[in-house]
Amino acid sequence: MTTTERSRIDAPVVVIGNGPVGQTAALLLAHWGLSTIVLDQRPERDPVGSKAIAQQRDILDIWDTLDGAGRQITQEGLTWNRSRTFYREHELFCTEYTDDGSVFPPFVNISQTRTEQVLDERMANQPLIEARWGHRVTDLIQHQDHVELLCETADGNVTVHAAYVLACVGARGHDLRDHLGVGFGGRTFGDQFLICDIQADLPGWERERRFYFDPEWNPGRQVLIHPCPDSTYRIDWQVPEDFDMAAEESDGRLDRRIRAVIGDHAYRIVWKSVYRFHSRVADRFRVGRVLLAGDAAHLVSPFGGRGLNSGVQDAENAAWKVAAVLHGMAGEGLLDSYHHERHAAALENLAITGATMEFLVPQTPTEQARRLDVLERAVADPAARAEVDSGRLAEPFWYVDSPLTTTDPARPFAGRPPKGSVPAPGPGVLVPDIPVADPATARATRLRLLARRRFTVVTGDGVDAAALHRELLDLGRAVPVHRSADLAEGGAARLGIKPDEVWVIRPDAHLAATLTGPTAVEVNAALTRGLGAAVTAFPQSPRPTSSRA
Repeated sequence: MTTTERSRIDAPVVVIGNGPVGQTAALLLAHWGLSTIVLDQRPERDPVGSKAIAQQRDILDIWDTLDGAGRQITQEGLTWNRSRTFYREHELFCTEYTDDGSVFPPFVNISQTRTEQVLDERMANQPLIEARWGHRVTDLIQHQDHVELLCETADGNVTVHAAYVLACVGARGHDLRDHLGVGFGGRTFGDQFLICDIQADLPGWERERRFYFDPEWNPGRQVLIHPCPDSTYRIDWQVPEDFDMAAEESDGRLDRRIRAVIGDHAYRIVWKSVYRFHSRVADRFRVGRVLLAGDAAHLVSPFGGRGLNSGVQDAENAAWKVAAVLHGMAGEGLLDSYHHERHAAALENLAITGATMEFLVPQTPTEQARRLDVLERAVADPAARAEVDSGRLAEPFWYVDSPLTTTDPARPFAGRPPKGSVPAPGPGVLVPDIPVADPATARATRLRLLARRRFTVVTGDGVDAAALHRELLDLGRAVPVHRSADLAEGGAARLGIKPDEVWVIRPDAHLAATLTGPTAVEVNAALTRGLGAAVTAFPQSPRPTSSRA
């Protein structure tokens, strides 16, 4: 074997884009023992503006895998659990976000800038990750066993070899998509939206999201207000297509606009921006050895906070699957499930946010008349309030139709749950999280953290877990098998697992299967399906590699 051949086989995974989705991807790949290079065309981090602020509890849960980053972000961020919706001066309804057993609150607001700093700290402490700034990818050549990336730098052109590429290049990924032949269909909304992050003391506003339809201080349009840390509030106005920021600043209209919302309170503008919304999705999330993630793969309106949150879920889905292939536990076919699962998630987000935007920004006189009718009726008629769409906030996607999921007639998926709720446990759904004792160390941990180490099997209290473990070993499956009662006191009841059930949990904490009274052969079949024709299970400790391109 030549040196060149060896370098290609041992090549790292390359992540293009050093934003929060790319950072998460790199850290999770390192979590699975894979050497990773992160390329970004910018010369350095540009900590400008708060950008994406609302981090959903299951995203914090993923970040907690990364040396407790989720807990740090939660501690530094601002927690809120209530969303209020108004029409003019009338409050139509209030959504309370329930406790699902997670250690994390439903939502934490914190600037994307600070989130990136927290993730940068983890990357700096991870020897398997190398960040290269000032590397603009100009060409990408796929070979049978590796990818060549041609990069333009200040010191000239360089070539980087990659085993696989995760493209997390953000919203401006058209050059890469065009190069890969990936379509990006959808639409762009005409109305503009103005964001101002202001620092002010606004008693009573600190812990809730407020959404206003047609307030007197923005007639015919909407205003969204989010609380953030350090007495900062994000105010988001829908404004006309011809909105002129410079003109509003110069003649005092911007100040009057802000004061119409907050009154005579003193304030300071921290950041401001004007933008348009897009609803677009790539027609392919996988092209050979390249996987698209985050805004490079899908763009949705921010009413619901589904952009960054969904991108982090892309990163987790891609990372464990690339790791399974490179560690020899699965074949290439597993990577096809990345497109199947995350494309379906993007379409779900597109449908939800698209319906919201049609209600927020009606395009025809008929749509405008319908919205006005709904809002007017909703003031006095509780039944009409169900038709008011001020945004369904981010939630994880449920892989109930995935080729990796083993269906269970005893636990059918009941469909999208009400706002603020989570579905009952079942195939494709995130496993409920409970505090458990790590069987290897007896230290306190959480079930989802335990599951995110490898494929994991949990049994009801009526199943002989030790015997099942031995039988799976005989079948070549070295997966941990835990009896729920041994993980935590009252674990079965807290999880909702029945005495004769066996749950198979994926490395992203989703349930691959919920089996009733299964044989080891049936559990093995669910594991095989969960890994897409897997060869063996995740090792106890993924082997690290340290080669660089």
